[in-house]
Amino acid sequence: MTSGTTPGLTRFNTSAEGDALAALHEVCSSSAWGSKILAQRPYATAEALFLASDAAMAELTAEDLAEAMAGHPPIGRPKAGDPTSSREQSGMAGASAELKAEMLELNLAYQEKFGHVFLICATGRTGEQMRDAIRIRIENSPEQEREIVRTELGKINRIRLTRLVETEEEN
Repeated sequence: MTSGTTPGLTRFNTSAEGDALAALHEVCSSSAWGSKILAQRPYATAEALFLASDAAMAELTAEDLAEAMAGHPPIGRPKAGDPTSSREQSGMAGASAELKAEMLELNLAYQEKFGHVFLICATGRTGEQMRDAIRIRIENSPEQEREIVRTELGKINRIRLTRLVETEEEN
């Protein structure tokens, strides 16, 4: 990961508030998280931005976490036309019909138990690894799962922030 100043970080630091907030919303749909990150601009380095993200994630309430999770589609069903969720969930792209059906069933059971989608940092994970994780995590208490989700969201935010600050040009 880049830790210094990059063209993308400079662009983020100097962009209009509305544009920066929109970019942050693409990273994480929690408005509380986005406001905290925005309020600390400019960032001297990408690492400073990542640390601010981690700190903001640690402060999110259960409601803020729910708002953040609402921006994520279920594993195995990335948002149509959304290259980010498709890229992040690419481990499910080549999964067998049986694995996809099992993930759908597990996703529904998880959602029924916890009231939100199963959230995992899917980048670099295979479909089998995600299935194994949901099988284990569905046994957690809601409190345990909320903290695991907070950690997973933090990982996703770092990956997405890295893409934001390493992008040479505006998309």
